[in-house]
Amino acid sequence: MRVVVITKHGPPSVLQVQDRPEPPPPAGGQVRIGVRAAGVNFADHLARVGLYPDAPKLPAVVGYEVAGTIEAVGDGVDPARIGERVLAGTRFGGYAEIVNANADDTIALPPSMSFEEGAAIPVNYATAWAALHGYGSLQPGERVLVHAAAGGVGIAAIQLAKAAGAVVHGTASPGKHAQLEALGIDRAIDYRRKDWWKDLPPYDLVLDGLGGTSVWRSFALLRPGGRLAAYGLSSLQQGEKRSLLRAAPQALAMLRGFSLITQMEQSKTVIGLNMLRLWDDRGTLGPWITPLAEALSSGIAAPIVHAAIPFANAPEAHRILAARENVGKVVLVP
Repeated sequence: MRVVVITKHGPPSVLQVQDRPEPPPPAGGQVRIGVRAAGVNFADHLARVGLYPDAPKLPAVVGYEVAGTIEAVGDGVDPARIGERVLAGTRFGGYAEIVNANADDTIALPPSMSFEEGAAIPVNYATAWAALHGYGSLQPGERVLVHAAAGGVGIAAIQLAKAAGAVVHGTASPGKHAQLEALGIDRAIDYRRKDWWKDLPPYDLVLDGLGGTSVWRSFALLRPGGRLAAYGLSSLQQGEKRSLLRAAPQALAMLRGFSLITQMEQSKTVIGLNMLRLWDDRGTLGPWITPLAEALSSGIAAPIVHAAIPFANAPEAHRILAARENVGKVVLVP
């Protein structure tokens, strides 16, 4: 089978298509998926440049999410699922034509949704749901700030938060504001404007996938009782290659830590969210992917695919993410 391999740390050109043996038959509780599309995440980009400690040892096939058709099932899985169109979380290995996944990490793909759209669901929408509802305890009428609102998690958060009755603001470059407004965002904020945060109201919940110095600003923007859900470190990496000189100031800012005394005095909460760690601890992505079934069937979850790129052009997919060009999800197709 064909796979996309990160051959070594470096620019997008280190991604190569290779032939590898097919995976073994699915074990008990697993399904075999013929992959039609695989989601590309910023974590994959960080793994490629060597800034993602949870990444497998290189050379490696990464990829956390796919959409495709179940081709075989292991013991304990209903054989009637063979032929079912599904989206799935994959514990790496998603950049491949075939992958085995835990049956509990799959949900049916609605008939109206393409495989490319399906591959945009598992990581982004599970992360947004966990930040907003699983741990953020979002209530109707609350005010939410979403950083990087035009990215995959950002768009998922806008849709889920608006459906929950929240007022949603989001940061993005000006060229993406019109698309965010079309999604129903209440206020699009130009983060490139000097002191952009100074005229903002306090927030009940802030979703911060940037990390670095951004988390301190996000914390300051909370009102008493507010929650900060920090789930990413995209500020550590700019451009296509790793630069420790650029990453160091952002990383050091996060090493300072949050004072529990300050949190108590101001009645604010900081939530660290690592979906991979939760996945490993529970043994399944189910607690965060299963609640999405209703959002999918109702049309609340409506992923936007920025680009569907063939395996052979995988470096272009990573280049788009590194350049922050995308509005929505970038996926790979075999």
